[in-house]
Amino acid sequence: MLYRRHLRIKVLQALYSWYSGSNTDLPSGERQLFQSIDKLYELFIYQLSFLLEIKDFALLRMEQNKKKYFPTEDDLNPIQKFVENKALKLLEENKDFQKMTARLKINWKPEENMVLKFYKLMREADFYIKYMRDNHTSLEDDKKFLIKVIDRLMQNFDLLQSYYDEKNVYYSEGYDLCGVLLVKFIDSLSVKFTADKLMPGIYSTENQKINDDKLFVQKLYRKVILSNDELSEIIREKSKSWDYDRIPMLDVILLKMAIVELKEMPTIPIKVTLNEYIELAKYFSTPKSKTFINGVLDKLIIEFKTAGAIKKTGRGLIE
Repeated sequence: MLYRRHLRIKVLQALYSWYSGSNTDLPSGERQLFQSIDKLYELFIYQLSFLLEIKDFALLRMEQNKKKYFPTEDDLNPIQKFVENKALKLLEENKDFQKMTARLKINWKPEENMVLKFYKLMREADFYIKYMRDNHTSLEDDKKFLIKVIDRLMQNFDLLQSYYDEKNVYYSEGYDLCGVLLVKFIDSLSVKFTADKLMPGIYSTENQKINDDKLFVQKLYRKVILSNDELSEIIREKSKSWDYDRIPMLDVILLKMAIVELKEMPTIPIKVTLNEYIELAKYFSTPKSKTFINGVLDKLIIEFKTAGAIKKTGRGLIE
């Protein structure tokens, strides 16, 4: 379910930890890398269960309002569009999801105050008011609404982030990235997601061999570390206009990862590798990093091609 870019980010984080001296044991570092990915998936399940908890809380409030001494017409006949959200219903009825929440022993009851605050925040949102007033109902509309809840509210809800900060360091680390997974999952829901359908795994297997993405992560992490001296020398040679020791560490790591992909991963197109690491440089490193990494990789790609060091296989990859 993770895009390759997200996997590259997880490897980048793990390698940064390695090169900054936080971890000097390769097997241990690799275990921590995969643990961080596994915990990201756990967080994904937690966040989906939180959405269901908000729905259950809304239903409870409706029932309570009906029991008022002087209930209003709205209390007696509330709009049930949110509590009957079709996407949430598909998720709630899924047996695999139920097993996962049970295994993680997810329980939001002690966090009722936080749930209440989020519920109030959601009810005050313009897109919620508009959604509830629209009499038209469809799975697509329900999905779009949930995506807005995730993107505009959950991703910026400090109480929820603090809850995860205390629960697990990996949850806190993966909070932003988890939002991407949630949106991707909700957007993919259809009537084919039946009660017996398995939840998507953290590693994509579509049009790939099972665990291909996991092997990608392992190979990228190991190759960079085990080939460190060779990779450093390649970068030194192609960055003579810069003082190597003053190049930002993240730039060096990104270049090493890109070189490994170019030379060691025959099924990844050259343009994909080039574009991906330029984008990662723009997001994670300095304003000048994009230009620097682009320049170095352009030179290396020409040199590698001439020397026959890049061997791509597969349809559309042979140049």
